[in-house]
Amino acid sequence: MPIEIGSEIEGKVTGIANFGAFVELPEGNVGLVHISQIADTYVTDVSKHIKVGDIIKVKVLGTAKEGKYDLSIKQVGKPSWQQKRRKTREDKDRPSPGSFEDKITQFLKQSEEKLADWKRNIESKQSGRKRKVK
Repeated sequence: MPIEIGSEIEGKVTGIANFGAFVELPEGNVGLVHISQIADTYVTDVSKHIKVGDIIKVKVLGTAKEGKYDLSIKQVGKPSWQQKRRKTREDKDRPSPGSFEDKITQFLKQSEEKLADWKRNIESKQSGRKRKVK
């Protein structure tokens, strides 16, 4: 029976590394609990939180390869809507919510800035060519 993403299962810690802990799951599967998924607080040393041989409950976040899973200790018992979502690069590029007029004003300002930068860049390249010719 394959392990389902989002399920919570128990496993045995088989190894500890600087970047996380390896966990043996049922049916011979293995998984990694990344250091960022060990506790809600900042973790500098994994061995301060868990030891080899500990039986821990983990949540399956995803699959890395066949029979290898990405796991989390800090998300155990939390519903999916309650989990904190990390900001991605795409989130930073999205405009902040506001009125249509605010968005248009922001767009025009950014467009004018980019056009001015582009013109300055072109002018500096053209003036450099003139100097070489003389």
